[in-house]
Amino acid sequence: MQQLPEPLRAVVDQLSRLPGLGPKSALRAALELLKWPLPKAQALGQSILELRERLFFCERCASLSDCNPCCICSDPARDGSQLMVVAEWDSLLAIEDGGFYKGRYLVLGGLLAPLENVTSQNLEVPRLRARLAEGRVAEVILALGTTLEAETTASFIKDLVARAHPGMRVSRLAQGIPLGAEVKFVDRETLRQSLRFRQDL
Repeated sequence: MQQLPEPLRAVVDQLSRLPGLGPKSALRAALELLKWPLPKAQALGQSILELRERLFFCERCASLSDCNPCCICSDPARDGSQLMVVAEWDSLLAIEDGGFYKGRYLVLGGLLAPLENVTSQNLEVPRLRARLAEGRVAEVILALGTTLEAETTASFIKDLVARAHPGMRVSRLAQGIPLGAEVKFVDRETLRQSLRFRQDL
């Protein structure tokens, strides 16, 4: 990339820092931007600036919002007795897109990953403690995924809740065979989880 003109190299360097964009993909994106009319490129730049200036984290759930508290936290129709804990904001978006959950959320801001130096101090654990201390939550629903980091985080939160609020229900999203899948094509760990979390008919 050293042979690129400096303005182009600067854009490629910035774009290649985005997840999923390597140097070649970043170069393709930068070259595409060069084809855009100047007003369109300026509008993109302005929208990136406004993204940083107008969005912030909700004081209640730590999700991204342009108002504080966010529209979910300020909605009186939401069930305050259920608190779903998700790792990142995009998980919240996926669940909200389904339209079937009517409780409230807390976005942890990641998962425990000791090998990457991500500890409970890097996550929204104080905010979680504060929400539970309000006394309105009856059930904590863990929607963290099935990775090793997710399992570690789920165990940590379960222990935290058990110590601070004995008797409070802690549940997790069901794990197992997805709809439309055949058992013979399912991996061993998914089969193990499916058997462990089997349901009565």
